Amino acid sequence: MEEIQDNIQFQVTDELIEKVEILVEDQKGNELKELLNDFHHADIAEILDELNLDDAVYVIKLLDSELTSDILMELDEDDREDILKNLSAKEIAEEVEELDTDDATDIIAELPEERQEAVISQIEDEEHKAEIQELLTYDDDTAGGLMAKELVKVYETWTVAGCLRRIRGQATEVTRVHSIYVVDKEEKLIGRLSLKDLIVAKSDQKIADIAKDNVDYVNVNDDEEDVAKVMAKYDLEAIPVVDDNQTLLGRITIDDIVDVLKEEAEKDYQLAAGITQDVEADDSIIELTRARLPWLFLGLIGGVGAFIIMEGFQKAFDSYKVLFFFTPLIAAMAGNVGVQSSAIIVQGLANDDVKGSINHRLIKEMLLATLNGIILALFLFLFVWAWEKDFSTALAISISLVAVIIVAGIIGTFIPLFLGKRGIDPAIATGPFITTSNDIFGILIYFWIAKMILVI
Repeated sequence: MEEIQDNIQFQVTDELIEKVEILVEDQKGNELKELLNDFHHADIAEILDELNLDDAVYVIKLLDSELTSDILMELDEDDREDILKNLSAKEIAEEVEELDTDDATDIIAELPEERQEAVISQIEDEEHKAEIQELLTYDDDTAGGLMAKELVKVYETWTVAGCLRRIRGQATEVTRVHSIYVVDKEEKLIGRLSLKDLIVAKSDQKIADIAKDNVDYVNVNDDEEDVAKVMAKYDLEAIPVVDDNQTLLGRITIDDIVDVLKEEAEKDYQLAAGITQDVEADDSIIELTRARLPWLFLGLIGGVGAFIIMEGFQKAFDSYKVLFFFTPLIAAMAGNVGVQSSAIIVQGLANDDVKGSINHRLIKEMLLATLNGIILALFLFLFVWAWEKDFSTALAISISLVAVIIVAGIIGTFIPLFLGKRGIDPAIATGPFITTSNDIFGILIYFWIAKMILVI
């Protein structure tokens, strides 16, 4: 319990980094190993992030592959790539052999093609090598690209006693046994067992008699996001992967799905912020500019559009200058309502909670926007009337606000639903696209209604 508490409280300090750097500089390998062996592999990865490349490579080469293989998986991809460039094919192969096949495949997939072949040729475990080569054939964003080959499977014809003897050998290759999968003689998945089922069963019972046939599974070609939805829906810690013939190929565990969800959340967050490419704070100025500029340019076009609209209502400005001062408020409310509406829909689409027709959603959002708009407009009406002492102006601005909020809510609901129906990531609709479009529509509606009511 004390060790767990220490891990939770771990923090990289300047003193610790300085100590590690001194030990590396003085080539005191034994003292450095003694120091680092007390830390969790994730903590050591955090330490390596603070070291320069040469020192990090020294530490990786110093420690045992059983530990450094886990450390490499915790590192940022760019840092890991730099370290791997400084390791020989043999050294990388030693790291890979300590990893489960899914993690080993991820490491090798990051290497250039020629280097991949060199590393694979250095792997001594022929079964491990063959499994990695198989996993490399699947697309990264599919169930096949996520799965590991390590699992525990039994045949339906085995007895419980024979099954227990055989799975002991299999279980040594599996980090955690979530379920035992049952296959027929053709290796087709037909059921599953829990450890409890196996332990309480009589030793002479057939596996077929105690196996549960309601096993959830995914196809090897299924998209990784669909796999994540299935596992989330049924609260699964692991799920088997089969091919089109129902042959059991591997399994996907919850840690892989957490990584998928994290990556998807980061991508959606960047899209919502108007960043079109997967970038990080440490990327080059050119890469960051390339990712940001398209949506910024869209915002510029939107601003020009708003200018053209406002210029068309020059007469309204001349007669009622107060309209000009409420333009930012109208534009801001349109953008805010649109982003709120789209964010709820995008979240629902991501969680697979959005059901029914688009029309039903639009009607519901229109009613919600109307209620919110009326409440806000009443407050705004009283403020403008009290400030300007002009009933018509207060009425025009307030009615405009209600109309703008309703339209913004409809646009914010319709666009992500429309994009989702066509297989386009709806997260794109929560950012500058919605804000800019609603700004333009909001200003147009605002001045048009004001002109109609005030008879300008």
